[in-house]
Amino acid sequence: MQQTKFWLPESDIPTHWYNIVADMPNPPAPVLGPDGQPISPDALSAIFPNAVIEQEVSRERWIPIPEPVREIYQLWRPTALVRAHRLEAALGTPAHIYYKYEGASPAGSHKLNSAIAQAYYNKQEGVTRMTTETGAGQWGCSLALAGEMFGIDVRVYMVKVSYEQKPFRRSMMQTWGANVFASPSMETASGRDALAKDANNPGSLGLAIAEAVEEAASRPDTNYGLGSVLNHVLLHQTVIGLEAQRQFAMAGEYPDMIFAPCGGGSNFGGVAFPFLADKAAGKNVRLVAVEPASCPSLTRGHYAYDFGDTVGLTPLMKQYTLGHDFMPPSIHAGGLRYHGASTLVSQLYHEKLIEAVAVPQLSTFDAGVTFARAEGIIPAPESCHAIRACIDEAVRCKETGEPKVLFFNLSGHGHFDMASYDKYFQGELEDYAYPEEAIVAALARLPKVPA
Repeated sequence: MQQTKFWLPESDIPTHWYNIVADMPNPPAPVLGPDGQPISPDALSAIFPNAVIEQEVSRERWIPIPEPVREIYQLWRPTALVRAHRLEAALGTPAHIYYKYEGASPAGSHKLNSAIAQAYYNKQEGVTRMTTETGAGQWGCSLALAGEMFGIDVRVYMVKVSYEQKPFRRSMMQTWGANVFASPSMETASGRDALAKDANNPGSLGLAIAEAVEEAASRPDTNYGLGSVLNHVLLHQTVIGLEAQRQFAMAGEYPDMIFAPCGGGSNFGGVAFPFLADKAAGKNVRLVAVEPASCPSLTRGHYAYDFGDTVGLTPLMKQYTLGHDFMPPSIHAGGLRYHGASTLVSQLYHEKLIEAVAVPQLSTFDAGVTFARAEGIIPAPESCHAIRACIDEAVRCKETGEPKVLFFNLSGHGHFDMASYDKYFQGELEDYAYPEEAIVAALARLPKVPA
């Protein structure tokens, strides 16, 4: 019998997170204030705890994971590295396909890796209330659970189209004690302004961020928790790749290509960054960020300074962006709705150390169904993007006869995304390539950064 799952003992849960900044060829581009000058870390103290700010700007290679965080990680970590024998057979490919299953977490996705850490650091500094945004709902669920574990009240601004499409994710957040609002909402000036301009505004992740940041900045008892994009979030997610490195050693193989969905970047950074260190040390591995064709920030965006939110409340970050006022189409059901990408992911892509591809919506759901019928797990729509790119490469291996080792991050299950699968089966989804003229118009409105 061939081995399918590779498990690490709980004692092998990583003791440190890996900070890619220590090994980047060039230092990250500075974060700027409205005057175009680099901001000091103190400028972030209104909405983040000091420990998180220190991680955000750190250049240390290894950051210790607090023992209370590791103890909660034990509820689901280490997660399995799985050899997808049945998918390989279904595709008739000589490639060896592996995936890391992050849907084993109580919240159902990888997002809990950072939520636990952020809630812990806020609790340590006496914070009793946190706000956040969520797109498809995985991050909101994760911070809701983390807040419950550390006695912190959580308020979640959920992108309206997802709020309506995914009611059971909302129910999960409420089960764990969170208050959930459809964004744009009437709770904040940012939301009220957006609704005044368009009463049917479907929302975007950038707008939900603006609402959460606005509320956090207005109250001394409230901090903000971000589920992607920023350095400290990607740092916390590196437990995924660090575990996978040890598990591949157990399997006696090493990946030729790694695929992960990419919206803001936490999923991709978590699985890819530890392997990027291997690449810098001479390993021949390709790292591929996979994004939706309807929200193509890396593949069709512009590398420039832009806000992290729609309204302009955040500092300016250098990133691949479609413009901070980008509004993803309502027809888009696959998550990954952010207008930009992590500054770290963006810089690594700009310097050609990683790759990116955009895949259309229908083919991602087709890949998810193919995977589910072979391996049994129904993947989250976000994860389907990585599965699509991985299957495409496996098919190429079938054509060339190459026995490549392919690895993707199965970042979450799709049990609360079945409404989107229903639309796929009923033919109600369609492919949508974001119009070039809309991208050009949005980029024309990028903030002007003084030279």
